[in-house]
Amino acid sequence: MKYYLIAGEASGDLHGANLMREILIQDPEAEFRFWGGDAMQSISSNIVTHYKDVAFMGFLEVIKHLPLILRKIKECKKDIEAFNPDRLVLIDYPGFNMRIAEWAKPKGYEVTFYISPTIWAWKKKRGWKLKKTVDKMIVILPFEKEVYKKYDMEAHYVGHPLLDAIEQFEPDASFKKKYKIETGKVLALLPGSRIQEVEKILPIMGAAIDQMDEEVHLLLACTKHVPQKVYAEALKKVKNRNIQYIIADTYNILNIADAALVSSGTATLETALFKVPQVVCYKTSNVSYQIARRLVDLEYMSLVNLIMNKPVVTEFLQDDFTLDNLMPALRDIMGPKRAKILADYDELIALLGNSGASKRVAEIVIQ
Repeated sequence: MKYYLIAGEASGDLHGANLMREILIQDPEAEFRFWGGDAMQSISSNIVTHYKDVAFMGFLEVIKHLPLILRKIKECKKDIEAFNPDRLVLIDYPGFNMRIAEWAKPKGYEVTFYISPTIWAWKKKRGWKLKKTVDKMIVILPFEKEVYKKYDMEAHYVGHPLLDAIEQFEPDASFKKKYKIETGKVLALLPGSRIQEVEKILPIMGAAIDQMDEEVHLLLACTKHVPQKVYAEALKKVKNRNIQYIIADTYNILNIADAALVSSGTATLETALFKVPQVVCYKTSNVSYQIARRLVDLEYMSLVNLIMNKPVVTEFLQDDFTLDNLMPALRDIMGPKRAKILADYDELIALLGNSGASKRVAEIVIQ
């Protein structure tokens, strides 16, 4: 069969690649065409658009790039028609993918939405639109299946695909030697996968480094698609020059880290699954934040706290993300609060259940 997949972010690229791998096991003759990134390209070369060209963070940034986004949506529709897939799989990326679903369903394409839009957080009326435009809704958070019952819609809960990704991860035995880490603690810095995130979040993370009481190894998780000069500019005021820039190797960083400063997003859950105590940080433009604050109905921002429905990890958002707030929290996770966080992580992992989400998604898509 022919499969058209659309992922618009780094996390969607990861989950899309794992799904494609499982589809090939169950349907060896599968033919793919997709929007995604390097991970999906490692499975198939038939890429249409890389997510780095369409990933924008925050309301203001989306509005600024709206002509480009609308043009890409138009191009996507034409490309789907030309490929004429048996299955259309939309992976997260709701602003874009919901528009595609609304167009595709009347055209007769079977639409699978993998990783639900956050209708439980904001724009709750989207649930009714999804009922009309999506054939199969696949959710990865334990509470989402119940959410869709309110819209008289069946949702397939498959578990979280990050469990698959981490289970497949093979640590680099030479990683510590490569970066000259023999003794001492390791602090991971995960400022996000978009340029806007790095520009807003990394300078404050960097300022915290200069305030630390003890010597630690500082490992900065970089992505291929953010130029190194962006990281350097964000850290230009930092006096501590012992930061090691590590590109596209986040899991090896987390595998040896004692603590982490993490931009809100999928990375918060990845950090928890590696059992690394963390402080969650988030900052965007004031306009985007003020709009979000009025629209989003959530007590927590990080996936860890949302799934557990309690403050397992400390979150500092926007104006609260300051050096004065960050330093005590950073000392806590490297000392007195470490054991409690790790115990909560064990509870989180048990709640998420078993790995195998990607296999279950493939079965649902192919049926």
